[in-house]
Amino acid sequence: MSRHEPVKRTRPPVGNDAATDPDATAATGAGRPGRAAEAGEADSVTAEREDALVAAVVKAIRETGAHVGSVFLRSQDSRSIVLAATCGASPSLLGGWRLIPVNSPIPVAAAYRSGRTVHLADAGETMRRYPQLAVALPYAFGSASVPVRAGQESLGALAVVWSAPPGHAGLSRAQLRHLRAIANRLGAALADLRARGGVLEYDATTVPIEVPPPTAPAVRVGLFDWRLDTGAVAADDELCAIFGLTPGTFDGRADTLASRLHPGDRVSLRATARAAIADGRVLARRLRIRTADGYRSVELWGRVPEAPGEEVRSHLVGCVLDAAAGSAAVTAVERLRDGLFSLAPDGRVTYANRSLEQLLGARVPELLGRRLWDVLPWLSDPVYEDRHRTALVSQQPTTFLVCRPPDRWLAFSLHPDTNGVTGRVAPSEPPHSPSAVSGPPLESRESPGPPKAQAAPARLGAIYRVLQLGSALTEAVTTDEVCNAVGDQLLPAFGGQHLAIYVIDEGRLHLLFHTGYHDRFLHWLEGKPLDTPLPGTETLTSGVPLFIESRQDRTDAYPAHPTEGVGAWAYLPLIASNRPVGTCILGFDEIHHFTTKDRSILTALSGLIAQALERARLYDAKSALAHGLQNALLPHRLPVLPGIRTTGRYLPGTSGMDIGGDWYDVIPTGSGVALVVGDVEGHSVAAAGTMGQLRSAVRAFATAGHSPSAVLAGTNRLLVDLGPGLLASCCYIRIEPGTDHAYAVRAGHCPPLLRRPDGSTDVLELAGGPLLGVDGTSTYPETRLDLPRGSILALYTDGLVEERGSDIDLGIDDLRASLAHARAGSLEELADQLLRKARHSSHRSDDIALLLTEYHPEQAPQAG
Repeated sequence: MSRHEPVKRTRPPVGNDAATDPDATAATGAGRPGRAAEAGEADSVTAEREDALVAAVVKAIRETGAHVGSVFLRSQDSRSIVLAATCGASPSLLGGWRLIPVNSPIPVAAAYRSGRTVHLADAGETMRRYPQLAVALPYAFGSASVPVRAGQESLGALAVVWSAPPGHAGLSRAQLRHLRAIANRLGAALADLRARGGVLEYDATTVPIEVPPPTAPAVRVGLFDWRLDTGAVAADDELCAIFGLTPGTFDGRADTLASRLHPGDRVSLRATARAAIADGRVLARRLRIRTADGYRSVELWGRVPEAPGEEVRSHLVGCVLDAAAGSAAVTAVERLRDGLFSLAPDGRVTYANRSLEQLLGARVPELLGRRLWDVLPWLSDPVYEDRHRTALVSQQPTTFLVCRPPDRWLAFSLHPDTNGVTGRVAPSEPPHSPSAVSGPPLESRESPGPPKAQAAPARLGAIYRVLQLGSALTEAVTTDEVCNAVGDQLLPAFGGQHLAIYVIDEGRLHLLFHTGYHDRFLHWLEGKPLDTPLPGTETLTSGVPLFIESRQDRTDAYPAHPTEGVGAWAYLPLIASNRPVGTCILGFDEIHHFTTKDRSILTALSGLIAQALERARLYDAKSALAHGLQNALLPHRLPVLPGIRTTGRYLPGTSGMDIGGDWYDVIPTGSGVALVVGDVEGHSVAAAGTMGQLRSAVRAFATAGHSPSAVLAGTNRLLVDLGPGLLASCCYIRIEPGTDHAYAVRAGHCPPLLRRPDGSTDVLELAGGPLLGVDGTSTYPETRLDLPRGSILALYTDGLVEERGSDIDLGIDDLRASLAHARAGSLEELADQLLRKARHSSHRSDDIALLLTEYHPEQAPQAG
C-alpha cells in the first residue's frame, strides 16, 4: 500500500470545454439554450483566466526588468506544478521544466511548497543554495520565485529570470514587493474564477500560453477610410506620420495626401480609386512618398465594404504599409559574405541569407521553420543546442567553433534579446592552428563526426531528467526516501499515474513501495518466484526493459493476467553491480506511446534507481542492527518504587545512521533510589558499547551501596582502565525517601532542573568534577538537595538544549521555562511536551535522553 494515496478527481481537460468539442456537445445536449448559456459562461471564465495569466507574466517582467516571466499552477494530482503561461521564453526552451515535481529542489517548487519568496541574485547564489539547478542550468542568470496563493492555499508560483553577471545585486526590495503583489492579485483572480466554475489545475497535456515580449515594429501601418465620391479621408496618426503630416493639422482631404506623393504616383492614386470602385479592392499598389532626402516606397492595400447601397460602395477602407526599413535591411544583409540568420526563442530559423546556404551546405527553404541542430547532423550534439539556451537564459552573446565534415571549420556567434537570437557564421581556422589562436577568443570544442542514424543524441530535457532524479537519489538515504524520490520525480516526468517497486527477497518478488489510485495495482506479482513467466519477472531475469503501450498489447502477450484498469506499462529492471535488485513498474491510465527518447531515459534512470535502492537497503540493514544494539542497552521498563514516579525518553539523532551513547537509568539501592543520565561522546557503535559498559558499572557500584561520589569515582577509574579513547559525562542523584533529601554528583554534565509544587523552577548548580575517562584519580564532590513533596526533577543530555551557533546556557534556560509553564496531567504528558520541539526538528544531529522523577512519598505511584 502507498504511504500517500492521492484522492482521485475527475475534470474536463484544460482548454477543452464542451462548447468547443462536437462530441462532447452531442453527448451532453449542449444544443439546448440552457446548455449553450453554460458553455458561454465557461468560455468567458476560460478567457478571463488566460487574460489574468498573461497580465501577470507581462507585468512581472515590466516591474522587475527581467527578460523571462512564467506562471506555474498545480497539477490535477497535486504532485507537480505545470507551466501555464510564459513571456520571453519559449516553452520548448524550458524543456524539462514545463512540469516540475513539487518536491524538486529548485526555486519555483520551493516557493510553491513553502509559501515564501526565493530570491537568487546571480549564478553564484544559485550554486550555493540550489546546486542541482546550477548543474542543470549553468548559465549567468538570477531569478526570483514567489508563491501564487489564495488565502492559505497554494495555487502555484510565479517566477522571473534576468541576466546576472557575477556580483549582480538582484532585485530590490521594492521590486520583490511588486512581484509578490502581482502574484497575490493573480491568486485572488484565479480563486474568484474557480468559484465561478473555472478549472485551475493543470496536467501534462496542458498547452502553456506563450506571450511574445514587447518589440519595436518592423513595419509601420497606417489606417484610413477614404470617401471616394467626396475625396474626404479619415486617417489615424500613424498614416499621417508615414506621409510626413502632423496629425493635428491634417485637413482630411485626399488631395493633401496626394501632394506628398511622387508626381508620377498622383495619377496612380486616382487610378487606384477608380479600380477600387470597379474591382472592390486594391492589392499592394506601390506609391512613393516624398522625404527630406528623396522618396521612399510604401504599399497601399484596401477594399470596398461588401454591403448593398451606393453610399457604402463609395468608401475605400484599408492601410498603408511602410516596410522600407525592413526591405533595406534585408537587401544589405544579402550582400554580406558571412552567413546571417535569425532564430525564434524556441530555436526555429525565421530568416537566413544566401551566404548561409554556402557555408552550411543546406538550402534556405530546408532551414526555415526548423532548428539548425535538427536539420544538420554535424550540429546535432546537445552542446550546440545548449549554446542557444545559454544565450537566451543569460542574455549574453556566446561564440563557438564547429567542424563541418569533413574538415571545414566554422565560427558561430549568437547575439540574443528577448525576441530571439541573431546568428553569424564565418569561416575559421581549426582551433589549434596558429592563426586561430591569434584570432578572437572562441569556445572551441572538438565536434564529433556525423552521428549514426540509430544513435540520436540525447536532448537537454533528457539530460535534465537524469540530473534531477540522480540528484534526488544522491540525497536519499533510506529505502523510504529513495522510493518517495522515485515517485515524486518519475511519475510527473512521464505523465504516469501509478508506480510500484518490487524487490527480490529469497528469490521472490515483494512489494516495497506503491503509489497511485488502484490499491491492488500488480498485486499478483507479490511473492512470485523469478522463474514465473510474468512481465515483472521476465524483464528482471533478462535485464531488458519492457514497454507495453496498450491493454490489447498486454492481453496478447500475457492473456492470463488482469490489466487492473491500467492502459500502459513500463517494466524497468533494477540491476546494480550486475546483480538483480528488483523491478520498477510505471502504470498509465490510458494508452501511452513510449518514444525512443522516453525508452532511453527510463533505461538510464533504472540504473540510478537500482544503485540508490541497493545502497539504501544496506543502510537500513546496518541502521536496524545498530539501533537494535542501542535499544538493547537501554532500560525497557523502569522499576516501580514507593513514593516516586519516573518516566524516561530517548530520541536518536535525525541525521545519519550513527547511534549515540546517551542513556538513562533508575536504580533501586539499599538506602533509596539512584537516578542516572549519561552521555558518551561520539556517535558510533563503539560509543553505544561504551555506554552499555558504563551503565553496568554505575549499576554495580550503586547497588553495592557506594555513595554518589564513590559511584562516579569508581566508574571513572573503570573507563580509564578500559581505555576506549572515549569520554563521558554523567549526572547521578540518589534520593533518600522519607528524609526529603537527595545527594547529587556531576561529571561534566548539564545541571538538572527542579520544579517545585508551586511551579517555580530552578537550574540546580551542582559542584562537579571532570568528564569521566580523563584522569583516573579525579574526585566528584556531592551536593545535598532539598526535595519538597510534589516536586519534579529533570535530568537530560545536551542534545535537548544545545543548538549550533547558540549558547547552551540559553537552551538550558528555555528548557527551565518550558518545564515551569508546562500544563500536563501526567508525567508522561510532561515528558512528551518537553520533547515536542525536538521531535519535529529535521536538523537535530545529536541524540537525547530525558529522565523525569516526581517525588511524592505520601502515596504509592503508578509505574512510569
